[in-house]
Amino acid sequence: MLPAIKKQIISLMQAALAEIAKERSILDPLPEPHVERPKVVEHGDLATNIAMQLSKAWKANPRELAQVFVEKLMAQTGAQELIASAEIAGPGFINLRLTQKARLQVIGKVFADGNCYGQQAELGKKVLVEFVSANPTGPLHVGHGRQAALGDALSNILKTQGWSVHKEFYYNDAGVQIQNLAISVQARAKGLNPGDKDWPESAYNGEYIADIAKDYLAKATVAASDGQPVHADGDINNIESIRQFAVAYLRKEQDIDLHSFGVQFDCYYLESSLYSDGSVASVVADLASVGKSFEAEGALWLRTTDDGDDKDRVMKKSDGSYTYFVPDVAYHASKWSRGFTHVINIQGSDHHGTIARVRSGIQGVAQKRSWDIPKDYPQYVLHKMVTVMKGGEEVKISKRAGSYVTVRDLIEWSGGVTADMNDAERQDAIRRGRDAVRFFLISRKADTEFVFDIDLALKQNDENPVFYVQYAHARICSILRQWAGDENSLKSASLLALDSHASNMLLTRLSEYSDVLAEAAKDMTPHSLAFYLRDLASDFHTFYNADRVLVDEENIRSARLALLLATKQVIANGLGILGVSAPEKM
Repeated sequence: MLPAIKKQIISLMQAALAEIAKERSILDPLPEPHVERPKVVEHGDLATNIAMQLSKAWKANPRELAQVFVEKLMAQTGAQELIASAEIAGPGFINLRLTQKARLQVIGKVFADGNCYGQQAELGKKVLVEFVSANPTGPLHVGHGRQAALGDALSNILKTQGWSVHKEFYYNDAGVQIQNLAISVQARAKGLNPGDKDWPESAYNGEYIADIAKDYLAKATVAASDGQPVHADGDINNIESIRQFAVAYLRKEQDIDLHSFGVQFDCYYLESSLYSDGSVASVVADLASVGKSFEAEGALWLRTTDDGDDKDRVMKKSDGSYTYFVPDVAYHASKWSRGFTHVINIQGSDHHGTIARVRSGIQGVAQKRSWDIPKDYPQYVLHKMVTVMKGGEEVKISKRAGSYVTVRDLIEWSGGVTADMNDAERQDAIRRGRDAVRFFLISRKADTEFVFDIDLALKQNDENPVFYVQYAHARICSILRQWAGDENSLKSASLLALDSHASNMLLTRLSEYSDVLAEAAKDMTPHSLAFYLRDLASDFHTFYNADRVLVDEENIRSARLALLLATKQVIANGLGILGVSAPEKM
């Protein structure tokens, strides 16, 4: 429902409650009535349980109180312009039906707001959303793809609700895995291959390692999008030079994949910087000074049990190296010090155990630095991994990565990219693949398993959810082209002819868009927008099949075309938030 109409109805309800309270000499503060859409569409447009909520405190039968409330509500000035009927159901539920005049307001609102329909005013608050954050040790895999789709869509949704959003990628460019990367490239540069007698046990086996080694020996130069050029010196014994070149090479490769996926970040934050600038050492000292750490068994431990963890955790091992969550604590201290009091991390479900450790550590740092950090800082969206199916069989590896399916693979397979395509055909196929991958990876709750069916992504029919939504947009564009009139004239057309069940269902769906965005932002659930778009497309197709649009009667034709024009706008808005294109032809 349009926020303005909901606000007006709630105000009318409050006025009705105030009259009842005055008549009964009730001095208690009046609650704001909670309204929602009934679960069963046939029950109406809005429902409230306010009578049941107040019946005990007001010592009244809930149905009788509901009857009095309905009478007072409908007697309020302006109520009957918005509310067609109010019915009492069950033990005291109140179902409201809107007038046709109220239903039709959504079209004018969509036309007035255009691309900004559903958006809220700026809050003056900022939020940092961290996602992808892949180790620069290989290509991005499908799990990173799910993070990218979720993180980018959630960031866009938060922007619609007035947040100033900062998107950040945290590079784990320090530690054992980076050393293994350097050793892998060095082995390839020496002419070794996976399976050879002297091939390092911890080495990465993908073909991309051979590509890095080849460019290193050729003394190539690479630079990540935010980094300085790194020059390979070609010396196979200079492990530090190999490490720097390999990290830069893979960062550049990941940048290319992210760009093809339509994802951009505001900042790339390096884990290595937390060591070089003393942040890790400072955090460790802070935790020790407030008694949050202790030494035992030759290691340094964090008292995470003080904050609800099932056992204390090692911070610094006996060999002097830090465990992986220590720089994470330093990183989140950096986020807070940069003014990000609201932070969302999107990570794989295998990071679940990290949450308590990071939160415990940041609470210790906050105690030392007199920071008022909430106990649930940072917030997390954890996602489960993706199973890729192709030709009815699970795909577990790709030649390029050696042990997993890459984002690049997924985009090319989903778009039907083939070697014989020319540049224009290839770019169009990649666009289709990107749209399918982004929509598919958002179309389930993050914490549920997801099976990505390549064969389904390639289908050009209603079984394919992204095709279904995009086709609704393209079909409306086709109808408007066939009509060949001035679209601006539709913005002032009379809408009174929109009075069928199918048109009312579509009007109602359009009016829900603002609520969908607000709830998705509040609950951090971008999948709900994908659900909404599929429902909107379904309502459009139902309307199109039930009510012929290009009829001879000008008033009916104009009204129905106006409804389609508004629907087209909302579909395009929603797809844009998900990072999916809205084609005009298919």
